[in-house]
Amino acid sequence: METIHSMDTVVKTRPGILYPVMLIAAVVLIVFSVVGIATMMGWMPTALSGNEPGASPAATAPAAKAAASRPRITSSASTSCRDCGVIESINAVEVKGEGSGAGAIGGAVVGGILGHQVGSGRGRTAATVVGAGAGAYAGNEIEKNAKKSTRYQVRVRMNDGSYRTFHENAQPALAIGQKVRVTEQGIVSAS
Repeated sequence: METIHSMDTVVKTRPGILYPVMLIAAVVLIVFSVVGIATMMGWMPTALSGNEPGASPAATAPAAKAAASRPRITSSASTSCRDCGVIESINAVEVKGEGSGAGAIGGAVVGGILGHQVGSGRGRTAATVVGAGAGAYAGNEIEKNAKKSTRYQVRVRMNDGSYRTFHENAQPALAIGQKVRVTEQGIVSAS
């Protein structure tokens, strides 16, 4: 510790980090930025059904056990149609929209302006940077939410006992338990 003597006043200075709050803010900003960039670039993992292509074997194991316990269709009519099956479920799935970057830019500008209103000197600079980063992330998320849509996930139990999942942009005119045929254009009624 350094002690400075001047006339009748003794001033003691603290060793170490002068601005610990700024250091914490800088670390948080870096972590926040890295996570935001990874999310925007698609590097962060997303929640997917275990029945999707590329799903891990651990995620598909319970589905495989359940499929093995169900009775298989063995009639001569069902074995002749390899592309036929029965609809097991139809689920509406909300899909987040893609960010074009306009929301992130607008959010960064607004966040930077708001952050600039806080503090003075170096604290103002740090607040501006943090505000711009937070605004960019928030603006991008707002843009994605504005562009969200609903898709329909149709799960079909094929005649060979396997399961296939299809994604439709519009609500399908099919019902659970209905016999269907899989074609290049999608799922059509088999009756």
